[in-house]
Amino acid sequence: MSDTHLNFIAGEWKPSRGGTTFGDENPARRGSDLCRFQASTAEDMDEAITAANEAFRAWRRTPLADRQHYISEFLKLLQKSSEELAAIVTQENGKTIRESRAEVGSALVEGNYHLNQVAAFYGHTGPGAFQDITTWVQYQPLGVVGVISPWNFPMNVMCRKTLPALLTGNTVVFKPATFTPWSGVFMARLFEQAGLPAGVFNCVTGLGSSIGNVIVQDPRVRAISFTGSTEVGKKIQVKAAANLTRTQLELGGKNALIVMDDASIDKAVDAAMTAGFACAGQWCTSTSRILLHHAIAQPFIEKLVARCEKMVVDDGSREATDMGPVAGPQQYEDICAAIQKARAEGARMIAGGDTPNAAQGYFIRPTVFAGVTPGMSVFQEEIFGPVLAVSAFGTLDEALELANHSIYGLSSAIFTRDLANAKAYIDAIEAGLAHVNIHTGYKEPSMPFGGVKQSGSGLPENSESGLEFFIDRKAIYLRS
Repeated sequence: MSDTHLNFIAGEWKPSRGGTTFGDENPARRGSDLCRFQASTAEDMDEAITAANEAFRAWRRTPLADRQHYISEFLKLLQKSSEELAAIVTQENGKTIRESRAEVGSALVEGNYHLNQVAAFYGHTGPGAFQDITTWVQYQPLGVVGVISPWNFPMNVMCRKTLPALLTGNTVVFKPATFTPWSGVFMARLFEQAGLPAGVFNCVTGLGSSIGNVIVQDPRVRAISFTGSTEVGKKIQVKAAANLTRTQLELGGKNALIVMDDASIDKAVDAAMTAGFACAGQWCTSTSRILLHHAIAQPFIEKLVARCEKMVVDDGSREATDMGPVAGPQQYEDICAAIQKARAEGARMIAGGDTPNAAQGYFIRPTVFAGVTPGMSVFQEEIFGPVLAVSAFGTLDEALELANHSIYGLSSAIFTRDLANAKAYIDAIEAGLAHVNIHTGYKEPSMPFGGVKQSGSGLPENSESGLEFFIDRKAIYLRS
C-alpha cells in the first residue's frame, strides 16, 4: 500500500477535512500509484490562508538576516537531499534522471542568487528637493502570497517563486500541481526541517477546480504567482482582478528557432534536440518551431531526423534513456491528437509519430513535421510535447515575420555568424527571451524570466524583478 502524505498548515501535518485522497502516477508505468495525497477542500485552503495571514504579522518584522538564515538552512538541506528529490521528480514527472538532477541544481543556483541579492535590494536614499528634507523609498512586503507551480518543473519553479517571496517578508500558501504533488510535499518537509516559523510556509494539495479559486479570490491573498497554461492564466487574472490582487503569470509559448544560411548546422541541430525534446518537449521554453533558411534546410533536416531516430525513449530512471514519457494520460491524448491533426492538415511527418511501449507508459517518440505553413495548427498551437514544426524562409525579414506570427512571445533563438543578423533579430523578435547561438531554454537567475503577448503578464521572475514583484513601495519624506 502506498504512503499517504498530508497537508502542511500552520507548522503541522494535517489530513484534508474532506477525508479523501488522490494518487500520483508514474507516467512510465501506467496504473502505478506512487503515493496518496490530500484531495483538499475549500476549508483546507481557507485554514492555510488564515495561518499564513496570522504568521505574517511576526514574519514581516523578522530581520532580513534571520530570514536569510532560514533560507540558507533550507538550501543546505536541499543540497543534501538533491539525489532523493531528483528521483522523486523523475518518478512523478517522467523526465530523465539527468534532467531531474539538473532541475535541482538550477533551483540551488537560483536560490543562492536570491539569497545573496536580497541584501543589496533594499534601501534607496538621497537628499530631497529641499535642504531640510531627506527622502527614501522603503520596500514593504505584501502579505500572504499564493504560489501555484507547474508539473514540468515541480520544485525549481516553486523555489523561484517562494524563496524571493519569503526573503522579502511575505508568507506563502503553496499549491503544487496535481500531477506532481510529491515534490511539493518534499519541499515543505525541508522548510519544516529548516526551522521556518509555523504558518510562514503552507502546502495544500488538491485539484485546482476544488481549491484554486479559493486562493485566487480570497482578499487576504495579496499576490498570485502562477506558471501554467495561457488558458488557466487568463482565468486567474480575471478572478484576481476583483480584489486587485497582483498577478505574476508565466504562461505558454510557441518558441521559434531561426537557423540562417551561415550558421553552424551541427550546433543548431544540437540546440533543436536539447530544447525540442528535453522533458519530452514539455518546457514552456521548449523549441516548437524551427525556421530554416532554404540554403541549409535539407542538410539540417537530415541531421535532425538521424538524431531523432537514435534517441532512446524509455523510463527516465534508467541512465541510458534520452527522453522519458510525457507527463500523464491527458498530455498523451492531447499530443497524439495534435500529431494526427497536423497530418490531416497536410504537414509532412518525417520523424516519429509512433508511441513505443504504449501499454507500459505514456511514451511518444520525437516527432518532426516538415513543410509546415503558418495556417496549420502545428505552427500556431502550443502542443507541449516532443513535436517540432519545420518551415523554410528566404530572408531574415521573412523568418522574423514567421517567428512573430503567433499569439505567444516567451522565448526564441537564432543561429548565425553574422553580427548584423543577430542585432536585427534581437531588435525585431517579439519574445521575452532572445538567444543568439544558444537554445531557447537557456536562462540565468540574474536575467528576468518572462514572456510578452499571451506568454505572460506581470513582473518577470528572477533578476531584481523576481524580488520586486513581492514588495510594495512606500515613499518616505523626513524633516528633522
